[in-house]
Amino acid sequence: MVIDELAEYVGAQGRRPLSPEVLHYGKRAVIDWFSALFPGTRMSPGTNLVVAHRTELGVGGSTVIGHGTTAFPATAAWINGSASHAAEFDDIFRDAVYHPGCPTISAALAVAEDRGASGEAFLRAVVAGYEVSTRIGAAIQPAHYRYFHTTGTVGCFGSAVASALLLAPGDARVAADALATSATFASGLQQAFRSDAMTKALHAGHAAMVGVQAAQGAAVGVNGVHDILEGAAGFGAAMCGSPDWSDVGQGLGTTYNVLSITQKNHGCCGHTFAAIDAAIELVREHGIDAAGIEAVTVWAYQTTIDVTGNANPVTAFEARFSLPYVISHGILRGAVRLDAFSDERLRDPQIRQLMKRVTLHADPELTAAFPRQRAARVEILLKSGVRHSLFAPYRKGDPESPLDDATLSDKFIELAAPVIGSGTAGRLLAALWQLDTGSVRGLRLASLGVA
Repeated sequence: MVIDELAEYVGAQGRRPLSPEVLHYGKRAVIDWFSALFPGTRMSPGTNLVVAHRTELGVGGSTVIGHGTTAFPATAAWINGSASHAAEFDDIFRDAVYHPGCPTISAALAVAEDRGASGEAFLRAVVAGYEVSTRIGAAIQPAHYRYFHTTGTVGCFGSAVASALLLAPGDARVAADALATSATFASGLQQAFRSDAMTKALHAGHAAMVGVQAAQGAAVGVNGVHDILEGAAGFGAAMCGSPDWSDVGQGLGTTYNVLSITQKNHGCCGHTFAAIDAAIELVREHGIDAAGIEAVTVWAYQTTIDVTGNANPVTAFEARFSLPYVISHGILRGAVRLDAFSDERLRDPQIRQLMKRVTLHADPELTAAFPRQRAARVEILLKSGVRHSLFAPYRKGDPESPLDDATLSDKFIELAAPVIGSGTAGRLLAALWQLDTGSVRGLRLASLGVA
């Protein structure tokens, strides 16, 4: 059974060290997760959840980051996981259409703090969660993404594996039962993307929470249905229809997907990135003045149109899922960071005027290549009649063009410093780069960024 094959890898991972390269990329993933988390601690739904669970805080050993308090592991994972998905700066595994960091790291951190785990054990759990969940996610795409939000569904497996590895290192049975139980709680519907609601971010928190709970139960003998992935009425049949499980275990323990993660360079939906990158490059290369633009035409894969085709976003959430908005902001401002979604920018008449000149088209070849390629072609027609066009075969931050360590560190400081202060952000960043030599509790997270 698929779950037993995956669990054998998790059990082995608990008994052997990671290579220096894999450890390094595990630290990159954790640093990038904190980058996404800190601005999210000041946004809904994270702030709302802190109020909702106020009677449950101040107990347990897991930090509710940014709020100077603690909770039991599942509650901390729920709140931190939701907050880390709110600002749309979280990482991506392209082939699975999936943000692995939010559920996996939120769960692993909550359990590691509660258990007093070493930094190396925490990183090993994070890597295992990434490896198992990304492979399950890739096996069910692209059909799964038609109706489901992969971070909410497949994220349960990442959090369950990471939690199980910390609760029962080297025990394949616990990993198998945690995976099996978490599968039946997997949820998250695409419709949550299509309105100005907080639900999308909650998917990540829910996946983190149920993974913790499934692993806690498994660690004391709560068993699960081990054929729940491939069974006739199981996860694959219900959420994909025709999954391909044949390669799900390929490369486990030798080839690591954590080395092929996309880290975001823009604070919005990843389906817009290739177009933003191409448009910014055209403006830079040709010295284009936005006032001289007659039209902007984008050819992208169909999911880009379906998810980010909103031509008249009103709220910050809607703007993050509006390609006309973010590409116009990129052309005018040269970047799409947190300030792109301020009230002032949302009302900017220059952005609104340029948005009216943006046209989106689905390209059949790019659609066929999704999800393994996230490309776009952008053409800018000037009022003078001159046309400039550029094809972006991938996004900045994709494995083909990764953010280097220095850029990843700069992103962390940019997003963390407004919340916890520049000095504290610098010290935390240094500790995270050395996390494999210390402990998770040594990060002293409960003292950071008290609201």
